[in-house]
Amino acid sequence: MTHGQILEMTTSQVVEGAPTPFAASWQKLMMWVFIVVDALMFAGFLGGYGFVRLASPEWPDRGEVFFLPLIALMTFILISSSATMACAVAAARQSDRRMLVRFLWLTVLGGLCFLGMQAYEWTNLIREGATPWSNPWGVPLFTSSFFLITGFHGSHVLSGVVILAITALRSASGRSTANGVEVAGLYWHFVDLVWVFIFTFFYLI
Repeated sequence: MTHGQILEMTTSQVVEGAPTPFAASWQKLMMWVFIVVDALMFAGFLGGYGFVRLASPEWPDRGEVFFLPLIALMTFILISSSATMACAVAAARQSDRRMLVRFLWLTVLGGLCFLGMQAYEWTNLIREGATPWSNPWGVPLFTSSFFLITGFHGSHVLSGVVILAITALRSASGRSTANGVEVAGLYWHFVDLVWVFIFTFFYLI
């Protein structure tokens, strides 16, 4: 078999949606590539946060700045939404459209609740005088890191909510595939996992 024939066969497989050499659909493979690249970005942000925190002679007490029960509730809701997303993927594989749509909307609801509580948290901090450049607690890099990291993650949650809402509408009309739901689920699970690291390194440690 010539090189040209191999290239033609590979191109045909991709166009027809056949599995890639990695035993995954082309869409799923591209999502994994995106997740790896995005995870490196988050790792860079968290690593930078750790560096400036260790380099600073003092750091605000998070217990005095944040209302930690609210943060714990946000975390619980986001993790619960990951569970409903897993149920949606299972329903898609079983071709249960009714349960699929229900679990997708529950996941969307969880994401919206998380965003609402994050907006509430930001609003309270801003009212206390926190900005990306200064804050009442004397360490400007503290709020710089906070707004950058949580804002970047929040934009991912918002994107995920939009994607899942579109997927739910497409699923309700029978236009979404099980593979499409699974790819959307991969993104949502990634967003949830990233928040676990942010919650641990930023709010707890």
